[in-house]
Amino acid sequence: MTNTNKEKNFVSAIIYVHNAENRVENFLKMIIRVMEENFEHSEIICVNDSSDDNSLTLIKKTSQIVITTSVSVVNMSYFHGLELSMNAGINMSIGDFVFEFDNTYLDFDPALIMEIYNRSLKGYDIVSASADRKEKFTSRLFYKVFDRYTDLSYKMSTESFRVLSRRILNRIESMNKTIPYRKVIYANCGLKTDNIKYKVVNQILLSIDKKEKNFRASLAIDSLILFTKIGYSFSKMMTALMIFTSVLMMVYSIVVYTTSNPVAGWTTTMLFLSVAFFGLFGILTIVIKYLQLLVNLVFKRKQYSFESIEKLTK
Repeated sequence: MTNTNKEKNFVSAIIYVHNAENRVENFLKMIIRVMEENFEHSEIICVNDSSDDNSLTLIKKTSQIVITTSVSVVNMSYFHGLELSMNAGINMSIGDFVFEFDNTYLDFDPALIMEIYNRSLKGYDIVSASADRKEKFTSRLFYKVFDRYTDLSYKMSTESFRVLSRRILNRIESMNKTIPYRKVIYANCGLKTDNIKYKVVNQILLSIDKKEKNFRASLAIDSLILFTKIGYSFSKMMTALMIFTSVLMMVYSIVVYTTSNPVAGWTTTMLFLSVAFFGLFGILTIVIKYLQLLVNLVFKRKQYSFESIEKLTK
């Protein structure tokens, strides 16, 4: 049955694709159906992150079923990883609202997409969806450390997809900063956010290849350095330890000097080394603090490149 009360807002759906030939066709068909049934104007942008399987062929094949929406594919020239690839898709989007699908695992009811969208119409600039299941140990560890060493009140968690208002995208763009980790920037934007937990309807074995695994590990380390105080906290802890050690060495040197006959110059050398190590760690702590301040002003800059943009439908 045709929906005669379609939403007037123009929406964009950005889908990240990397070696997803076993699931991208069904996922894209679902997105096309939701877009065409609920929105008068919409676009779908598939970001093909250097897939070396049949993902691109299946995207082109599936795009032929569209009636009212449009499908485009951005072919990244080499593997960029999720964050930069999605940045490319966002830059190409023109929707009043933008859906970000970080993967093509269809473990949720398609009706959730409109639930997320309708929630955003109630004054939320970001509404995300997270599976109601236990997170992997590495993910839990990362988010726990991240929350411990950041000032953000927003609690990080694994998200399947989200919808963003054009207002938040304009605000981020006005910052003139590349986005190395989108969720942190979104959480730090100052606008209203919400998260909806959903029950998993299809038990899917989540798998990532070596490139994605290495990218995620690198992203986790970069994010902890860029967006938390973990480096500064570690340096303070080491400085305090060195102060304690230096004091002990000074006391020990004086005791040895007064109670025995050490080799000439030994006491002076030990005292010098104790003070020097203390000063070195103190200087490193100050340097790390300055670096942290600089990072807060200018995020690490990266560039992405894509080899082609193909308009698959009118």
